[in-house]
Amino acid sequence: MERTQIKNIIEAMLFVSDKPLYLSEIKSVLEDPDANEIKDVITELAGEYEKQTSALRIKEIAGGYQIVTDPVLAPWLKKLYKTAGADRLSGPGLETLAIIAYKQPATKPEIEAIRGVNVDGVLKTLIEKNLVKIMGRRETVGRPIIYGTTQEFLQYFGLNSLEELPRLEEFNFTEKDIELPEHLKKEEEVQQQEGGGPDVQAGGTS
Repeated sequence: MERTQIKNIIEAMLFVSDKPLYLSEIKSVLEDPDANEIKDVITELAGEYEKQTSALRIKEIAGGYQIVTDPVLAPWLKKLYKTAGADRLSGPGLETLAIIAYKQPATKPEIEAIRGVNVDGVLKTLIEKNLVKIMGRRETVGRPIIYGTTQEFLQYFGLNSLEELPRLEEFNFTEKDIELPEHLKKEEEVQQQEGGGPDVQAGGTS
């Protein structure tokens, strides 16, 4: 198979996919080229999009590749989403998600202590949207459930890893806003001193 044909197939796959595609998924379709050649072709395609000043970009997201829009066009696309009534997170949902993202693994009591309200309904919604998952139980009194973000969370925000999380200010938060109350801080310190850690039953954070 010629490189031009490989490039066209990969571009078409990225275009029609509604989620990031992994190298292994692309290779399972193409069969012939190896992972390194596929990655080279994607890098070449991404460079062509940049040179053409296209409205589209190829970005690595959550370990896969996806065609996305140029970030500079965000103000206009936000207007479109607002007009179209896109499925957006509510204020409480975004606040809770931000706390989990930056404090994970986090327990429900910790989240509620920071927010000052019950989060049962919000947590249920975030789990249903596959943005948050149960990671296991913390080895403290009562063994509370701990929560963390998912692979879908990275996709939702266009991130390749948690290291790319935006600054808290973009959520209208500061570090002080997500600080644990003193009694929970002390519990956390005691746990660290005793060497206790979360009993992860559902795998680490994606």
